Amino acid sequence: MPIGDGRSGLLTNKLVAIVLIILGFLLAASGYRADSTGYMAAGIVLLAIGIVLLVLKVVRRNP
Repeated sequence: MPIGDGRSGLLTNKLVAIVLIILGFLLAASGYRADSTGYMAAGIVLLAIGIVLLVLKVVRRNP
């Protein structure tokens, strides 16, 4: 697979979404455990962004 064929951008988009989901979940769980609303809200926002990125990737791929 050549480097400039466009697939590397798709892979990074998917990896960024998965990393955001993992970080969002960990941050929300940490905020819940520490009873910190700010951390929990930030984690939920990151989780939602990651899920939206993955959903958009699937929708674009399957018209």
